[in-house]
Amino acid sequence: MSAVVAAFVALVAVAVLGYLVGLAGVLRPEDELVLSRFAFFVATPALLFTTVARADLHAIFSPVLLTNLAGVFVVQVLYLLVAVLLWRRSRSEATVGVLAASYVNAGNLGVPVAAYVLGDGALVAPIVLFQLLVMAPVAFAILDGDRQGSGRRASWTTLATRPLRNPLSVASLLGLFVAAIGIELPSLMMRPVDLVAAAAVPIALVAYGLSLSGAKDSINLDRDVALAVVLKTLVQPLVAFSVGRWLLGLEGPALLAPVLLAALPTAQNVYVYAVQYRAARRLARSAVLLSTLLSIPVMIALAGLLG
Repeated sequence: MSAVVAAFVALVAVAVLGYLVGLAGVLRPEDELVLSRFAFFVATPALLFTTVARADLHAIFSPVLLTNLAGVFVVQVLYLLVAVLLWRRSRSEATVGVLAASYVNAGNLGVPVAAYVLGDGALVAPIVLFQLLVMAPVAFAILDGDRQGSGRRASWTTLATRPLRNPLSVASLLGLFVAAIGIELPSLMMRPVDLVAAAAVPIALVAYGLSLSGAKDSINLDRDVALAVVLKTLVQPLVAFSVGRWLLGLEGPALLAPVLLAALPTAQNVYVYAVQYRAARRLARSAVLLSTLLSIPVMIALAGLLG
């Protein structure tokens, strides 16, 4: 068994622990929200900051970002061609579907995969920043401008400043600033941050497994969901592999990183956005759950083949 697959087995084991404690009732359904919020607002930002601040900027903006952009572009175009031109979905429904097919879970799952499996948590930072600074604001602008929707409308000021109120983007940007100016922060200040950062991976994985323990009753499989899930779990990593292998000439571990991160499931944020704008909530919820269930075996298979 390769070291990459062994690392994935460890991640899955912790996620299974969360699943089992959820089934056994040791942790309640509402505890998943508490764990996820701690991971999202405290531990994961600490991990992103420490890894990015100490990383080589050239390594951060690696082929991972280019292959991710290619995968996002291809699956979004494919989803729009089918959903809008063939199925005549509304602007809001199509926007949520596009997010479900391309917006990866870079925070809760991407950071543990990058840090523990790939050995460099900073690899996920460009994806986090692109999604929060580009994809999400564009989607919000479209949803806000769709008069067929009935969701809450936000001002342009709110849209422009929303990424600056997200802890993951703020932590990544602060880490980039520290890395760019080349200063070494005192160990007295970094030790508590490192201590909190160490909790990010296990807490996120336990919360991830706990969320799956109640997921089976909430899945609705229709053609919109099937299209989004197939594009997310299969087509996006295939595009990343094609671009990385045949255009950039990557092989082995260098190719594994972009392909593995492209195979991440749909982010839970997509469901939050769908609820906020009252658009395609069933599609968003089912895509998140199904892609989450399918992504683990897909990523393990990719790790075995490329690792």
